[in-house]
Formats: sequence, structure tokens, C-alpha cells
Amino acid sequence: MSVGIQVSKRMVSGDRHFELDVAFTSSSKRIALFGPSGAGKSLTLRAVAGLLRPDAGRIEINGRVLFDGQAGICLPTRSRRVAYLFQDYALFPHLTVAQNIAFGLRRGWLNPPRREVGEQARRWVDAFELGSIVGSYPHEISGGQKQRVALARALMLQPDILLLDEPFSALDSQLRGKMRQELNALQQRLDVPMLLITHDPADVDVLADEVFEVREGRVRRRDEDEGI
Repeated sequence: MSVGIQVSKRMVSGDRHFELDVAFTSSSKRIALFGPSGAGKSLTLRAVAGLLRPDAGRIEINGRVLFDGQAGICLPTRSRRVAYLFQDYALFPHLTVAQNIAFGLRRGWLNPPRREVGEQARRWVDAFELGSIVGSYPHEISGGQKQRVALARALMLQPDILLLDEPFSALDSQLRGKMRQELNALQQRLDVPMLLITHDPADVDVLADEVFEVREGRVRRRDEDEGI
């Protein structure tokens, strides 16, 4: 696994402005960007996903260049082979669990069949123990189940890296600890590279092998013996 991220972006809103100037490289499969809200973590993640175009810089994942401002390269989101797990999971409320998981595999405007679980989707339904709720809708399942569904949908496309945006912030403290352990076990079993952003030291302790602290749009590596 190799990640090289260098992004610069100037954000202006009225008389306020924010300068993002983040640069780091890593060979770890479990990377965390740690820092307070408003530090630039989510902007960095959005740039990697192709949801935000930097003013300058370069983004490279496993030797694939996703963005290079100088060379004029900016791959569209659908071509980047990255999976993005949003804070609120962004499940489609009108689709069942099975349909949400299979959605990324469909082309065109038709939704997947309501209860059909194809072979590719079945792998993730079984991995996340979602078989009993495949016909349920998002409003009928728990917060932990919603996260599992969102993760299954993200991993369906076999991405090069999984981007996690404060993945436990919407859960209560007890469920948060349980889901951390579940995600940790799942990542190690499936060997899926992750880039996590969080302001919670507990997330870093469980899920990160290399940590970069983000403050006011800048980043620096946190040594292991330094702690959080």
C-alpha cells in the first residue's frame, strides 16, 4: 500500500477564508488524520474522493495518479476506485438493505430488485451478518446495522482504499466501542486499506497504525511514542 497526498485549496466565504495545505506519504494500510473540527480533515478526504478539486497538488494511491494539478490530471470520482463512508452513511431511504448494497453494481436508472441478493452482494451480506434484514428499509434498522450496510455497499466495488469520515460520530458511546472493534476485525480479515479522519483518540488507538495530526489546514506526523 502506498499513499501520497499533497493538496492545496483556498476556501473563501464572505470575509472568511481557509487555507488547506496538506502533504503526507504513507505505506501503512491503516492511516488516520486526527484533529479538531474545522482543521481540514474532511476537505482532504473529499479531495481524495474527487468531491473537491484542489487548486494544486498531487494525489497518488498505489501508483495510480488520481490528481495532478501540474499535469492537468483529475480523474472523476467513479474512476478513482475509492469508497467513501459518510458520517450519516447516506443510505437511500426508499431502497431496502439488499438494494442499497447492490446499488453500485447497477448501470442506468433502474434500482436493483427489492429482495434479490446477487452473488457479489451475498459475500458482503454474509460478512456483515445482514441476512436477516436484507428486505428492511433504513428507517427500520439500528444505527449499527446502518453502518454495516453502508460499509458493505462501499466494499462491493472492491476499492483500492476505504475513506472513513468520522464513522462513529452518529453512534452512542456503547455502540461506538462495539463498532470500532467490529471494523478493526473486519479490516484485518479483509485486508482493506483505510484512510480514517477523526477527532476521537479512541478511534486512533483501535484503527490506526500511522497517524497524522491536522491543525489549521496543515498536517504533521504523530510518532507512536508521542501519543494522542
